[in-house]
Amino acid sequence: VARRLALRKHPECYGMAGGKAIEHLAQTGNRQRHMFQLPMQQYRNCDFSFSGLQNLVNKAITQKEKEEGIQEGEILSCVKDIAAAVQHTVAVHIIQRTHRAMLFCLKNSILPSKNATLVVSGGVASNQYIRKGLQTLADANDFAFLCPPPRLCTDNGVMIAWNGIERLRAGLGVLRSADGIRYEPR
Repeated sequence: VARRLALRKHPECYGMAGGKAIEHLAQTGNRQRHMFQLPMQQYRNCDFSFSGLQNLVNKAITQKEKEEGIQEGEILSCVKDIAAAVQHTVAVHIIQRTHRAMLFCLKNSILPSKNATLVVSGGVASNQYIRKGLQTLADANDFAFLCPPPRLCTDNGVMIAWNGIERLRAGLGVLRSADGIRYEPR
């Protein structure tokens, strides 16, 4: 979405990664000016998919470009509103699917009924809007919430998950503080 909105050309987003640019612009956008249908509502499972949302957003951007009489790659006047709407829709999709997974795990005794923990990591965990939504979800369902500081939320989700598996197997538990951890995002 950031690429399609040409956010690298936006004066407030110079040097930002796409997700960070979306989050930045969304802070001052009005998410209610553009409504995007939630992905996969017909499926009652825990899967995530954003391809349908991407298609809807691309169509909306194309329509706005026509309305504003601009070419693809130019900045829309409503770019902040689109960013806010997209971020909100992505957050709701993630929260709904995560909630469904939490309930499934509890119902099937995959997680303990007491002291269950929701761990959020990887690139998505650096988005404060999504992070706050997942924190609220965890609180509402009596789950502990663990999320590394944004500086540790790089797009290395597989490595983070593997580290968690290895810590669990070794009986080391969950690290409660990121102080003193050395990391290299590349």
